Amino acid sequence: MSDLSVVLGTGIDGKPLILKNPVTVASGTFGYGLEYEEYLSLDSLGALTTKAVTLEPRSGNPGQRLIETPSGLINSIGLMNPGVEEFCRVTLPKLHQMKNLPVIVNISGNTVDEYASLAKRLDSEPGLTALEVNISCPNVSEGGMAFGASAHSAAEVTRRVKDHTTLPVFVKLTPNVTDISTIALAVEEAGADGFSLINTLLAMKIDIQSRRPVLDAVFGGLSGPAVKPVAVRMVYQVYKVSKLPIIGMGGISSWEDALEFIMAGASVVAIGTANFANPSAPADVIAGLDRFCESQGVENLRDLIGAAHR
Repeated sequence: MSDLSVVLGTGIDGKPLILKNPVTVASGTFGYGLEYEEYLSLDSLGALTTKAVTLEPRSGNPGQRLIETPSGLINSIGLMNPGVEEFCRVTLPKLHQMKNLPVIVNISGNTVDEYASLAKRLDSEPGLTALEVNISCPNVSEGGMAFGASAHSAAEVTRRVKDHTTLPVFVKLTPNVTDISTIALAVEEAGADGFSLINTLLAMKIDIQSRRPVLDAVFGGLSGPAVKPVAVRMVYQVYKVSKLPIIGMGGISSWEDALEFIMAGASVVAIGTANFANPSAPADVIAGLDRFCESQGVENLRDLIGAAHR
């Protein structure tokens, strides 16, 4: 077998953060992982990325929340979750029982202060691997994508989170901007340890019978294979301007898709919408990457990171 391990920057102990393979799951598509245990051995993942955690419980958006589209989904979940206190009390102890599973917690806030409070609260919890700071969700009415749409606000959130945690901080960038490289550089200067990209593309659907938007929130987030070419392009662009590690995502359904992201510059890839159709998709991607490396004589998968730039 080839060496599929990757380095995702520096861990909390100051040593390289090594994952046994480059596959995690995209926040919001895998619950807190426990929901998928009957389909997939969670400790086979390089890391588990949780769905978003907010300071207070959120009931999510009203009305229809998912729409199938050609080659994708539009979602308008609205960050439904039980809040950080219940997450720490109920969910984290169960995740900690999986000793070989690095856990990345996705956090989202309505204000900069909420992001800072979440970072501080989770910093007191042992055993976490990193925070993924969601400044890019397009289907919440407050906060969300607004923070990721400008370099100034993205940097401000990043700086405040870094001031309140010792955990590595990965900032999840929105594709709904003119120049993602500018946002990435601002976030890097503010102290980010790496990037997650991309989040969903702003989208909508209209019911032609009622002549009204299908979603109560009007707009939602488009994910799935339809967004993959955009996501690969943005990973490529960010890798070109920064050497911080990248968690790449957006329409990955197969090991071939994953390799595109890795060759564009991603150290780790996250499987998202594909989990709904194939709960074993992450395991299939891991196995496919191993077969590819063996067939190509690639001893270390890390040698393929950014290969498209060389």
